[in-house]
Amino acid sequence: MTTKTTRPVVRVLRDRDAGLYLSGVVVSGFGTSALWLASGVWVKDLTGSDGLAALCTLALWLPTLAGPLLGTLADRGRRKPLLIGTNLFLGALLLTLVTVDAPGDVWLLYAVLLLYGAAGVVHDAAESALVATAVEPSLLGDFNGLRMTATEGMKLLAPLAGAGLFAAYGGASVALLDAATFLLAAGLYAMLRVTGDRPAPSGGTPRGRTAEGVRHLWAHPALRALVLAGGATMLCAGLNGAMVYAVVDDLGRSPAHAGVLYAVQGAGSVAAGLLSGAALRHWGARRFAGYGIALLAVAVALRAVPSDPVALVCSAAVGAGLPAVLIAALTSVQRETPGPLLGRVTATAHTLVHAPNVLGLAAGAALVELVSHRVVLAAAGAALLLTAAPLCRSRPDT
Repeated sequence: MTTKTTRPVVRVLRDRDAGLYLSGVVVSGFGTSALWLASGVWVKDLTGSDGLAALCTLALWLPTLAGPLLGTLADRGRRKPLLIGTNLFLGALLLTLVTVDAPGDVWLLYAVLLLYGAAGVVHDAAESALVATAVEPSLLGDFNGLRMTATEGMKLLAPLAGAGLFAAYGGASVALLDAATFLLAAGLYAMLRVTGDRPAPSGGTPRGRTAEGVRHLWAHPALRALVLAGGATMLCAGLNGAMVYAVVDDLGRSPAHAGVLYAVQGAGSVAAGLLSGAALRHWGARRFAGYGIALLAVAVALRAVPSDPVALVCSAAVGAGLPAVLIAALTSVQRETPGPLLGRVTATAHTLVHAPNVLGLAAGAALVELVSHRVVLAAAGAALLLTAAPLCRSRPDT
């Protein structure tokens, strides 16, 4: 069999550098997912406050708002050393959490999570730029789909492992586990064989370099459409996520049943990741994104039906539909952006796509106390259909 006749997903997995990238994603993603849950439980255990525990998620997400500026760091020098250095920095940073054992130490946990989130923005920008030079363009969709599969797979396993480790040995043990995963990921990235890793020199002020990436993204019609659709989708996804406990209550189940729905949703995302490369080639980025958003719209609206089988099917459909626009947008950014701009454009796209999720979660948390969750879900479903419509009408090759 020749290389051209080998299935694209298999070609990605057989590629040495792509395999190392994916291994790094799996390893560091496991630690990150474990810490994400354990940090909130840790603060709750120390302070007894639900509000302070919720601030852990905010601290991790907040640096995303500075993505356009942080992304310029990925365009200032070689990306491989930056990836290695970022993982080593995070590994060392997490070691400081072994001293957290009293309510007065919670500030340190917040500070570490804030730096963790900022370093993650730089890491993702550098990784995306480096992947674009190491993986052939025709396989970028398959790679990003596999990356999504790996990330979601870790979300299914790692939180349970983190919770169990926290219950047995405390928060410091989870921090040490996460630190170890970053050290291992740094070793994996050190084994990469990459060429063309040094971006062209970029003059001007930091503000000017940041604006350059924003201008490129906004001036490109296809990228602008995908990123705006992604932001609208994540806003509605945030509203949907905030309704989960109301949905569970409507089913007559205990709050713990939300874990079952999240697990089914994760399984849907894993499946979507495996199929995304073929879908991108068949439909093109915009139609793939549009069909995924349309599926998400129907699933979100039908979550208002108080039925266990419907809830499970809708959770799987949410998991399958949501990643489409994320994978389509990232793949298009990698394909349509010059290498010297790729770090900051990727980070800007991540900010525009993911920041609305925080707003959606906040708005949903307020709305669920004021109006029926069924009204919110129906409205979110309608908004998602409006978002999907122009993308679904695109030509197959756009």
